[in-house]
Amino acid sequence: MKKVLLADSLDKEALDELKEVPWLDVMVKTGMDEAELIRTVPGFNAIVVRSATRVTRKVIEAASELGLIVRAGIGVDNIDTAAAREKGIVVANTPAATSITVAEHTLGLMLGAARNHGKAVLSMKQHKWERKALEGIELYGKTLGLVGCGRIGREVAGRAIVFGMNVVAYDVVEIRTSLDIRQVSLDELLALSDVITLHVPKQSRPVLGEAEFAKMKNGVIVVNVARGGVVDEKALLGALNSGKVRAAALDVFEKEPPEDFALIDHPNVLPVPHIGAASAEGQKRAGLEVVKILKERLA
Repeated sequence: MKKVLLADSLDKEALDELKEVPWLDVMVKTGMDEAELIRTVPGFNAIVVRSATRVTRKVIEAASELGLIVRAGIGVDNIDTAAAREKGIVVANTPAATSITVAEHTLGLMLGAARNHGKAVLSMKQHKWERKALEGIELYGKTLGLVGCGRIGREVAGRAIVFGMNVVAYDVVEIRTSLDIRQVSLDELLALSDVITLHVPKQSRPVLGEAEFAKMKNGVIVVNVARGGVVDEKALLGALNSGKVRAAALDVFEKEPPEDFALIDHPNVLPVPHIGAASAEGQKRAGLEVVKILKERLA
């Protein structure tokens, strides 16, 4: 028997399928902090997490039998991959499973920011009728700048092109796609874009900071559905206050849950609580992909 620890929730259908594998002993224990995870992980051959649980070096060092860490999602920044490599532990994820979910969410936030949906909903719930104050802008004919053009970036691009947007993209590798995307430098993207969306993993420093905001068009919209920290939140707040940034839609934050609400409370920010991958279909695909990985790797 191989022992599997599910430290974060998994789609029910995937969990049921996992429990039917006769040679897997599956334990579900969610909501653990580092100390409890350190006490729990010894003896397990694999651990499955989403974004909530952090698999730190201390956790990995405490894992006596661990050979596989699976992230049910796209990034692996909540896993100490260097520590895992040192112990010969395989780290796997499900990058394709929620790409469509996150791309659709990105488009929804783009539309919400462009058309003041957040303000409009709040106004209506306060029993107001403020049509004239809520005039927005169209996406049609605007230039979308993708910072990162991997799976999610390309899914966003395809949908934006259908909206009649022009798409430019910056990536550290050559972009290979049949879509009408022009690859540019980051400086070019900042100068050209009416809307900027981010689709990159967490970096050692913010991709968009004070210097980058200074190079953008006046009235730009910024959408971050990637990772907290890829946008400097203080610099973004300054750009919103100055009017350089017309609106920002944020799914992720430097600290989650946030402790400083200055950015979230800004009237031109549309904030949501890290729900980019949270669709029934996306979570089902991610869960079933996790089951496939566990079966293949632990067989």
